Amino acid sequence: MSTTPITFDEADLVAKAKAGDGTAFSELVSRYQNKIYRLAKHITQNDEDAEDVLQEAFLKAYEHLDGFQGNSKFYTWIVRIAVNESLMKLRKRRGDRTVPLDEPLDTGEETVKREIAVWEDNPEQQYSQEEMREILDEAVESLKPDFRTVFVLRDIEEMSTEETAETLGISIPAVKSRLLRARLALREKLTRKFKRKGEDVFANL
Repeated sequence: MSTTPITFDEADLVAKAKAGDGTAFSELVSRYQNKIYRLAKHITQNDEDAEDVLQEAFLKAYEHLDGFQGNSKFYTWIVRIAVNESLMKLRKRRGDRTVPLDEPLDTGEETVKREIAVWEDNPEQQYSQEEMREILDEAVESLKPDFRTVFVLRDIEEMSTEETAETLGISIPAVKSRLLRARLALREKLTRKFKRKGEDVFANL
């Protein structure tokens, strides 16, 4: 007789958790806690804040589980909670008064000046992987929170444009515009970084 454990899909686990099954909710936490911690760490750039966000996000999800209608995936819902918690951490820590994520953004036929640098030397040949990671993390951290959040979800967590828009409660054009601005800002920051080192700067971010 097979002893293979029974596994449930996300919708089944959510339904069981809503019915009061604590084990089902614990399974949801186990499935997603590493991803949520990584997301929070990318946004807050702080281990302690990321731990707090992880706990607060799942606590809020548990407290408001009855209000989850299932119109989106549970993971999308918990990501949105974690993003909001992460941004609140930043605002408290830095007195950040940046534009909230749900504020409309003009994404019409705007023209963004693109300065494409010529990076003839591969920086991975000039720096160790750890040094490159620190340089990139510093550049990402310096982005405005609303731009950084979109960049993290799209380019680091590899969520689709549609998933990112749904998660953050903004339009698809807004996601595309913020992602473009984030990438251009990173390109500019890394270009300046390597130029200060007296090196040629490479082309593809």
